[in-house]
Amino acid sequence: MFVFFGVGIWVFLNPESYDTIFTKVENDGADYAAEAVTEANAEVPLATEVLEKLEVKGPAPKTGYTRDEFYSGWPTVDGCSLRQKIIKREFGDTAVLDECNVMAGEYDEPYTGEHKIFSTREEISKGVQIDHVVALSDAWQKGAQYLEREVRYNIATDPLNLLAVDAVANEQKSDGDAATWLPSNKKFRCQYVARQVSVKYKYGMWVTEAEKSAISNVLSNCPNEPAVGV
Repeated sequence: MFVFFGVGIWVFLNPESYDTIFTKVENDGADYAAEAVTEANAEVPLATEVLEKLEVKGPAPKTGYTRDEFYSGWPTVDGCSLRQKIIKREFGDTAVLDECNVMAGEYDEPYTGEHKIFSTREEISKGVQIDHVVALSDAWQKGAQYLEREVRYNIATDPLNLLAVDAVANEQKSDGDAATWLPSNKKFRCQYVARQVSVKYKYGMWVTEAEKSAISNVLSNCPNEPAVGV
C-alpha cells in the first residue's frame, strides 16, 4: 500500500484527481441502485474486497484531537486554493471563475441528490462545504493519531477524501462514520462507503465492528462497486 506525500505529488501521479469523481444518479426514492453505479474495472479491487483487508477494532481515545493535528488550512495547489479546486471539480463546465475563485455554477449535490444552482460566490460560501469523507476526528480515533504528521496532512488534503457538499448535510454528518451517518441520497451510498473504505485502506486506518457492519449492509446492494484510488 502506497501513501502519497504532498498534494502536488498526488496530482502529478493522479492527473484526473480534480475531475468529477462520482457518478451522478437521480435521487428518485429507490433504495439504492440495483448494481454498482460506478463503472467496474477489472484492474480495480471491489470495495467489499478492500473492506475485508481493514483491521477491525474499537476506536482509540479522542484525546489530543484538533484539526491542526492534520492541517491548518487549505493549501495552495497550482496557485489556487484546494477548496476552490474541489468546488470547480464538482461544478465542472458550469463553474464561472474569477481567476481561482468559483463565482457561480451548478451541480448535482451527492449527499442530498438535489440539483443546486449558485449565482454568487456568497451563495457558494454559505451553501457548500468541503467534506472529509472520512471525518478527521474519525480518522484520529482509528489510526491517524499514530501516523506521522505529514501523513495526517495528506489525509486532510487528499482529493480522494474531499467532496463539495451541501452545508446542512455536512453539519448533520459532523464526525460520524458509516455506522452513525449515511447520505440521505440512498443512490449515492454505495459510492460513499466505497470511498470511505478506500481512504482508510490507503492510509492504514481501521474500522469498528459497527462501522464494518453498516458498510457491508450498504455494499450488499451493490456488490460490484469498485474501490477508488487503491
